[in-house]
Amino acid sequence: MTVRTTLVAATAVALSAALAGPALAAGPTRAGAHDATRRAVEAVVEDGIPGVTATAKDAHGTWSTTAGVGNIRTGKPRSAEDRFRAGSITKTFVATVVLQLEAEGRLSLDDTVEKWLPGAVHGHGHDGSRITVRQILNHTSGIYDYTNDETFVRWYFSKDGFPEHRYDRWTPEAELAVAMRHKPLFEPGASWSYSNTNYLLAAMVVEKVTGHPYAEEVRRRIIDPLHLTGTSVPGNRVTLPQPSSRTYSKLADSTTGPTYDVTTVNPSLAYGSGELISDTSDLNRFFRALLTGRLLPSAQLKEMKTTVKADVLPNARYGLGLIDRRLSCGVHVWGHAGGIFGSLSEAVTTADGRHSLSFNLNGDWTDVAHTQAVIEAEFCGGQDR
Repeated sequence: MTVRTTLVAATAVALSAALAGPALAAGPTRAGAHDATRRAVEAVVEDGIPGVTATAKDAHGTWSTTAGVGNIRTGKPRSAEDRFRAGSITKTFVATVVLQLEAEGRLSLDDTVEKWLPGAVHGHGHDGSRITVRQILNHTSGIYDYTNDETFVRWYFSKDGFPEHRYDRWTPEAELAVAMRHKPLFEPGASWSYSNTNYLLAAMVVEKVTGHPYAEEVRRRIIDPLHLTGTSVPGNRVTLPQPSSRTYSKLADSTTGPTYDVTTVNPSLAYGSGELISDTSDLNRFFRALLTGRLLPSAQLKEMKTTVKADVLPNARYGLGLIDRRLSCGVHVWGHAGGIFGSLSEAVTTADGRHSLSFNLNGDWTDVAHTQAVIEAEFCGGQDR
């Protein structure tokens, strides 16, 4: 899986194997309850990813584990407190803000994009007057994904282009212009296709409705009330806040070959589709709060959990910035995956909010099966919790 694929599909996700780090526990947790998860995390590192950090929370307490390294040059291990680029998990935050605005009567999911962003979605068959806010949130708009553009791919997902363009500053209008140079993938509502352009538009709608930057609304409505101290919307800041690890990519359609340090990058190229920085504890707290109704009234949470058929992940359906996954043991978990340069993340929680898992890989070339195995291990492979 290439870094381009992880950014486009936002799915969960070589070096010699690193030694697994110690498990860290906070609060009561039963001995052996997470052994399967620990083994699955270690397997990701054994397969060639530099390092992994993971945190689970259930009725018995909070449990964290790390494996591998956060810096392949120094051998520094990953930390349970690492902050990382959360990629497309940003989408759930943005969708939550949109639904809060709907609850306040300030917009409707059935509003057209044209109503809020006149003339923004047009050309080559795109027509914002035929696309609703709901359709951009659940990826049924048919709008072309700007990260698939040939020039964009050459600039950001190749070993030759990335060093030259990694610090480019983008505006959402410029990114949207890239998408509008291409024909739509299908008629609005006719099918499903993951498109980062949809969440550029969602963030722009938030800004038009509120008169404030979308990042300010995310902070005011979600980050500050939930005390997500490891979470931020970086804008043009190219560095990761500490504590954090280095991040790595192959910058090629390969899981072998040279490994490049891609830690510093201007995340404005991802904007509302993938800009967020967070940590595993914050992501667990956010999804628990979301699914237990602390962030949305019941009507809006029901809308968010109304899903359509999607191919983003195995046995998955897509709601409004929220993925529903059915695991092999019959458990349903809700959350989102995120991929961006050198970083693959997963955050999932049961519908009752009682059991959460979040984890991050600091390499972006593993197969989705490996990250799926970590989730399966936590919710299906351990002792009955």
